[in-house]
Amino acid sequence: MSNTYKQAGVDKEEGYQTVSKIKQAVAETHNDNVLNGIGSFGAFYQIGGYKNPVLVSGTDGVGTKLRIALDAKIYNTVGIDCFAMCANDILCHGAKPLFFLDYLACGKLDSDVAAQIVTGIANACKETGTALIGGETAEMPGMYQVGDYDVAGFCVGIVERDEIIDGSKIKEGQKIIALPSSGFHSNGFSLVRKIFTDMNEVFEGKPLYETLLVPTKLYQNDIFKLKDAGIEMTGIAHITGGGLIENVPRIMPEGLSAVIEKSKIQVPAIMKELAKRGAINEDEMFGTFNMGVGMVVIVDQNDAEKVLNLIENSAVIGEIKKGEEKIVLN
Repeated sequence: MSNTYKQAGVDKEEGYQTVSKIKQAVAETHNDNVLNGIGSFGAFYQIGGYKNPVLVSGTDGVGTKLRIALDAKIYNTVGIDCFAMCANDILCHGAKPLFFLDYLACGKLDSDVAAQIVTGIANACKETGTALIGGETAEMPGMYQVGDYDVAGFCVGIVERDEIIDGSKIKEGQKIIALPSSGFHSNGFSLVRKIFTDMNEVFEGKPLYETLLVPTKLYQNDIFKLKDAGIEMTGIAHITGGGLIENVPRIMPEGLSAVIEKSKIQVPAIMKELAKRGAINEDEMFGTFNMGVGMVVIVDQNDAEKVLNLIENSAVIGEIKKGEEKIVLN
């Protein structure tokens, strides 16, 4: 009797079913620039309408937030996290996402679970006008436990060369504005899971896992709303792992310091509860989590009020000053 791939733990038929279940959702993200559909060895995307285009790319995953989703059997939000973590990064340079590719790995493929994850990605793509043009689903028995999944993605965007935002135009006196996060987003969950051990516990009227699984906020509409209003953003920072402390310095020129007032930041209740229960000091919290600030934009003082009027719940949290430390939290 000969051995088969299925006996080794890989079910090709389940893979075919996955493709069948996601085909419509993926197709709905395509536009005239996508020249082929699912099934080719590579995806074709044509570029037009730019004078001096620069491609900007980013890749990321969901991390251990997936553990909460898998245990709760809620699979339709982590795909949004995967997309947002990549797209928000390239947005920091003023790039508009063009297309996205996903990578899904598991121990034993369940086409229903895989389809929900990829549909979440597709929904995020549709919201931002991004084409989901390719992906890979890998069934790897012996590498992952049955029921475990890992999700990662890769995003490519575009920006005119003379419109690239890289922090080089940041000047003394400019204002630092916080755009609110939707929660923990997709960072710091190893610590979150260490402190919150009962995901079914009721917090603020609903199971804790519901609050923790709120997907990462997509900032494309906000950023391009500011751009369309003629507001020059000299710097944008996506506040991911490492919080404000690690991410804001990435855009700061030498000799300038981002001086931020912690009292002006609206910290979500769930993060305050985490700090309280885990006896986590403030420095650790600000160096691990976004603390309610999902993205930071830096603008001239004259534009600060316009930003506050255009972006709901945004707030001025600091100012650019001369200094050797690239960030100072007061």
